[in-house]
Amino acid sequence: MKELEDRIRKDGIVREGNVLKVDSFLNHKCDVALYDQMGAEWARLFEGKKVDKILTIESSGIGIACVAATHFNNVPVVFARKTESKNLDGEQYRTQIKSYTKGRTYEVIVAKRFLERGEHVIILDDFLAMGCALNGLLEICEEAGVVVEGIGIAIEKGFQPGGKDLRERGYQYNMPVRIGENCWIGAGVVVLPGVTIGDNVVVGAGSIVTRDLPSNVVAVGNPCHVIAEVPDDWTPEERAAAEGR
Repeated sequence: MKELEDRIRKDGIVREGNVLKVDSFLNHKCDVALYDQMGAEWARLFEGKKVDKILTIESSGIGIACVAATHFNNVPVVFARKTESKNLDGEQYRTQIKSYTKGRTYEVIVAKRFLERGEHVIILDDFLAMGCALNGLLEICEEAGVVVEGIGIAIEKGFQPGGKDLRERGYQYNMPVRIGENCWIGAGVVVLPGVTIGDNVVVGAGSIVTRDLPSNVVAVGNPCHVIAEVPDDWTPEERAAAEGR
């Protein structure tokens, strides 16, 4: 989704250890209009799927899922909790997940009465890296006997294995745009929904990317096409020249 890609390029910050910080619009200060656009795109990508509920995990997935639900006939949103509460009663599904960003392991909890056997759900979340949180939710879904119609992620860290694992396991896995590590995207580039751009890719200014681009290439045009490979020893100046800056 171009709006999300543009916002990441404008306001996203990459910290040491390949940590992408998007708290100014996605998971601390929330851009509700952007959430709404993301929800509309997921509704398009999952068109024709039966969706009884949306499942996510606290806390940053909650806002995205709730706004997205308005595009799925206002189905209920269920979020897995990471903390114990006196208000948690009755039987529960529990599993453990590891957060690589926070460096700790959580026990996540969903009350059994909120996931009924035979229901159809989609799972939505803000980030996908190693896939630990999503795998925990999938374990809960399997135990609950619900049908996972698909998974939607706002941002995938394409250089980590979570997304690849989900695709290999056969889940319908939809995200607006997947951009790999160390990419240079020129001014005015349009990337169509569902497109994957590999690692170390230079996309020339004004290009329209209609299909996936492999890693280590220079691509330009409408439709965008590969014109050269990217040498491993390219300098930043050479990359900028290829991009048309």
